[in-house]
Amino acid sequence: MPERIDAQFFNRDTKQVAIDLLGKRLVRMQNGGKEELIINETEAYLGQADKACHAHKGRTDRTEVMFGPPGMLYVYLIYGMYHMLNIITREEGEPEGVLIRGAGEHDGPGKLTQHLDVDMSFDAKPAVPETGLWIEEGVHCTESDIITTSRIGVGYADEWAKKDLRFVFDNEARTAGSEG
Repeated sequence: MPERIDAQFFNRDTKQVAIDLLGKRLVRMQNGGKEELIINETEAYLGQADKACHAHKGRTDRTEVMFGPPGMLYVYLIYGMYHMLNIITREEGEPEGVLIRGAGEHDGPGKLTQHLDVDMSFDAKPAVPETGLWIEEGVHCTESDIITTSRIGVGYADEWAKKDLRFVFDNEARTAGSEG
């Protein structure tokens, strides 16, 4: 049985966490069944300096969870219909996090959360089995398996839109990682 990733994994550099999440298993327990998907796409959001980060404009009711402890889930709704799944990183008070953009065959954060039935009820909850959503060790991902690009959909963020903070576990590695 793969080892569960604990909160300390997230209490470090956000960009490195986003990279290290590639190949890990996103686990969802619901209706008595367990589903495990290999994380294959992430984006790092680097706090108040990052104009694409929700915490850029400070602390609000919506972003309060981002200022909390590492390993918490941050779920929000976009376009009134798609839930986005993030995990908070760094120490308490540093509002940074990683968006899980894709896992398994689900290539997009909205498709992923729809498939896993992740909604606002997960917001501000820890990523642990008791919540029904957590992360476990998965397959090894090397530097050569990773494609790095700018983030998607953040054109409004000036120079932050161009920063290489999106990480993708490439197709060949992704296919190999999902077997077994």
